[in-house]
This record gives sequence, C-alpha cells and structure tokens, in this order.
Amino acid sequence: MSQTPEPPALPSRRVLRAAEREAQKQAARQQRGAEADSTPEQAGAEAAPTAESRQAAAQQSPTRSDESTATAQPQPGTRSQQLRKSSFTGLIPAVPAHQGRVVPEIPRHSGPLAEIPRAAFVAAPVTEPTLALPSKAAEEPPPAEPEKTSRAGRNLPAAIGVGLPLLIVVLGGLLFYPPAFLAMVVLAAALGVWELSRALLQRGVAVPLLPIMVGVLAMPVSAYYVGTEGLLFALVACSLAVLVWRTLDPVPGAGQSIFAGTFILAWVPFLLSFSVLILREPNHLASVLELQSWPAGQGALQVSTMLLLTVASDTFGYLVGALFGKHPMAPKISPKKSWEGFAGSVLGALIIGVLAAIFLLDRPFWFGIVLAVAIVAAGTAGDLAESMVKRELGVKDMSSILPGHGGIMDRLDSILFAAPMAFLVFAALGLL
Repeated sequence: MSQTPEPPALPSRRVLRAAEREAQKQAARQQRGAEADSTPEQAGAEAAPTAESRQAAAQQSPTRSDESTATAQPQPGTRSQQLRKSSFTGLIPAVPAHQGRVVPEIPRHSGPLAEIPRAAFVAAPVTEPTLALPSKAAEEPPPAEPEKTSRAGRNLPAAIGVGLPLLIVVLGGLLFYPPAFLAMVVLAAALGVWELSRALLQRGVAVPLLPIMVGVLAMPVSAYYVGTEGLLFALVACSLAVLVWRTLDPVPGAGQSIFAGTFILAWVPFLLSFSVLILREPNHLASVLELQSWPAGQGALQVSTMLLLTVASDTFGYLVGALFGKHPMAPKISPKKSWEGFAGSVLGALIIGVLAAIFLLDRPFWFGIVLAVAIVAAGTAGDLAESMVKRELGVKDMSSILPGHGGIMDRLDSILFAAPMAFLVFAALGLL
C-alpha cells in the first residue's frame, strides 16, 4: 500500500519575517529606479489629464467612467504593494491538492416563485373564544374577615373559650385527683421550656434540652414526695448536669448555652414546683390509684385559692385596662399594661381573696386581703419579667398553642411568681 507523501514543512516565523524584509527592500529599490527613469514631463502628464481626455470621459456613462478610472489610474504605491505581496507570497508553499477542502456550492432556486394567495393574509373572524376568561370576581379573592380583637390586642372570644375550660380541668384534677395536677405541672413546664429554647435558638443560643427536660420531671416529683430539700437538690443536680453536658458536647457560645440552660431551669420548673410544695401534705401523700374525696385537702384548697387569685388579677386587670387604661405602667417593657389595669387587678383579687378566705380556707377576711395584695404584686412582676424577656428575644408571643392567649409561657408568667409568693405567705401564717 502506497503511503501518502507528507506535505512540506511550513517555514518558521523567523524565515517569514526575513523574507518580508527582503521583499520590502526589493520593492523600494524597484520604485526608486522607476522614479529615476521617468521625466518631469511624463510625471506631469500622468498627474494632469488633458482636455480631450476629460471630454471623452464625460461622454461615457458615469458608471463606466468610474470603473475605468478605478482600473486605469492606480493609486500611488499600488505597484510597490503588488511587488511586495508577490515576493512575500512566493515563499509560502502551496497546499497539496489531495489535502484541500472543497466547499459545496449552495443550490439556488432558478424557477419562478409561486405567488402567495391573497386570502392567506385575510384574518378569519373570531366566533367564540378558545379559552374561557375568568370573571373579575373569580380573579380577586374575597377580602379576609379581620380577626376580632379588643383594644388590648387579644381575641376575647377565643381567650374565654380556651381559658375557662382549661381552668375547670386544672381545678378538677387538683381537687379530686392530685396526681393529675402533678402531671399537668410537668406538662406545662415542658412546654414552657420548649418555647423558651426555641426563642433562644432564634438568637443563636442552643441550650441542652435533655438535661433540662430531666429537671422538668425531677423537680415537681421531688417537691411533692420529698419536699423543699428535694426541690433544691434537684435544681443543683440539673444545673450541674447542664454544665457537664455542654462540657462534653461543646458548641459555639458554650458559656451562653450554660447560663441560658440554668436560667430556664430556675425560671420555669423550679418556680412552678412551689405550687406542688403547697399541694403537698406530708402526712397524706396521694397515690396514683387514689381519688380525693370531698372535702379536699388543705393543700389542694390553698393551690386553688392561689390559681383563682391569679386568674382574677389577670382578668380584671385586662378588662379595666382595655376600657380605661391611659397611663402606661412600664412603656418600654409592656406598653399595654397601665396603672388603671393594675388597679383593676387589685380590686378583682381583693373580692376573690376575701371570698376564698372565708368559704374555702375558713380564715378571717383580712387573710384574703393580704394574700390578694401579695399575689397581685407577684403576678404583675412575673408578667413584666416575661414581657422583658420577649422584648430582648424579639418575639411577640412565645408560640400560638393557646388561641387568644399565645403560648404556655404567656399564661404561666404570672403563676411562676405567684406560686413562690403564696408559699411564703402560707408558711409565714403557719398554714404549711
């Protein structure tokens, strides 16, 4: 089989540049020799055409005259450029015929074009729309009904519909089945801790939930079955567990996580467990299979009085503040809480406190007054404290678990401070 001969190698760039310089020199020498041979008369004759030549050129057509002029009178330097190109391109080898590429010729239509009928340009009449357009009423959704809120910003029907059944369930479990109330305390503390941990996570603080949830269960149970010593021991043990847990599992901002976890333990399950301390009767601890007979124990009645005073304080304060509130108590913390609402809280709690002292606790009326004033002061402080925490965290409500109320912490804020205050009042008067 015959092998295809390899094409000759192309010259290098250096050779091409040398050939170009040599061609330029040769063209310059030829141009200087041609200028030396020509006389001034010949140069003038070439530069200025005669009258006969101009008259003959005028008789021709403009197009023909321009073409002949362009071809007959070369521009200066045209001959030298041609000589230079010829000498330069002569050094580039030609491409072999078997390696060349043939570009196929584009076929052209030589026949006459068919005439487009005029009817093709006439628009056909539209009889029916192919797509049914929606009506204006279907395009615009009906306006949503505004939520029924009061002046204080709460949905009053939803608040009453949720709060009243919840109060009945809590009081029913408290008076007739104390272990159910203990379970409610644990559940409420767990939900409150979850809401706080989620709010803190939005600010970049991740708390260790496992040791905190262990404390949520351990503190109320220890308070009921062991007492004050058991509650304090559970608080210290769970705080150390948070420290050890974060030491073994470090995260960015571990110090903030430890302090936040300890704060949650001391705020929610620890303070809420004081209600269990009030319920506890050392000589008669209710068992899981035992129902409470009427009349209920002294501890259950005392916890019921504390809850009724807290609810009365919140309810009367809300109603009076929404109707007559004009002077804010703490505008930077809670702008909607007014002094008029605080006066309503005191008035409502005094009424419920006197009635509860006489009919539930079998105590003189002044005991109800002292207990009512203490509960109102503590509940208001707890409400303001929770409002301050929410403002620091940048949230309006901790969650939306309870319609019309917000989250669990929005209902526990007053009870968390009222329970230790009631425990101190009952202990000071010798009822515990």
